[in-house]
Amino acid sequence: MGADQRDGPRITLDAFLRARRAGLRPEDVGLPTSGRRRVPGLRREEVATLAGVSTDYYTRLEQGRERHPSAQVLHALARALRLDEEAADHLRRLAPSTERRTRRTRPGDRVGAGLLGLLDRWCDTPALVLGDTLDVLARNGLAEALHHDFAITDNMARMTFLDPRARAFFREWDRAGAAVVAELHRAAGLLPDDDRLRVLVGELSLGSVEFRSLWSRHEVRRKGGGSKLLHHSEVGDLELHYESFSVNDAAGQQLVVYQAEPGSSSEEALALLGSLHSTGRESGAEAARSRRALPGSAAPG
Repeated sequence: MGADQRDGPRITLDAFLRARRAGLRPEDVGLPTSGRRRVPGLRREEVATLAGVSTDYYTRLEQGRERHPSAQVLHALARALRLDEEAADHLRRLAPSTERRTRRTRPGDRVGAGLLGLLDRWCDTPALVLGDTLDVLARNGLAEALHHDFAITDNMARMTFLDPRARAFFREWDRAGAAVVAELHRAAGLLPDDDRLRVLVGELSLGSVEFRSLWSRHEVRRKGGGSKLLHHSEVGDLELHYESFSVNDAAGQQLVVYQAEPGSSSEEALALLGSLHSTGRESGAEAARSRRALPGSAAPG
């Protein structure tokens, strides 16, 4: 396998266009289907027609020979490829000529003391702080207990794809894996030259066939809210709702909080899990405080 795969591929406009074109069917965009098609997804000329550009121009975009599409062309391509708002933003970030494009530098990985204090006080709610490439920067005691089955605990992507325990823990592993890859693609658009991200993608590509397949789709998605079906070796099945919040004073960091439906068996299982791990162990947030806390930092409002 080449060095570019080991280090993690740099996300480019041409690769994104090819992947998204391959993921569309003619019926998805209102085109008739007839006869056998030699290529997966749409043909280049079909995308060009939908976007209102010449086939030659679109071909140059996909081959990397045209690198300066206008904002109008990018808007037309996003419409033709049926991109949602998140994916359209990603497309614009990949185009060097887009005036509004900004390259964000990697934020610090230290978590503010105020935010760590909040994690400590949420004794019955698993909560953790993630970096923009899904590094686990801090977790509270119940989140540490929730991830007790894992041998890998430093990064959610590595946990999902490289730790064998993930297959049992995530009862909908395919869904969990797709969400992780979509979020890493978003990070790649924001941090196109980040060495740590390239190393992470390279490690995941070497270690997981499923990751390589999902990465090639170029799907982009921000972590928001939803539900997860989990299985913990000590307390059994869990159904948890989660919400993700941006940390305003630390660009790229997000606070993820889990909760169970009040009165549900999952709430009882979380309480049992907390009691099993409540003695003789420093909370994850307490441990992180000594390593990463910023003096005088306040919790986000």
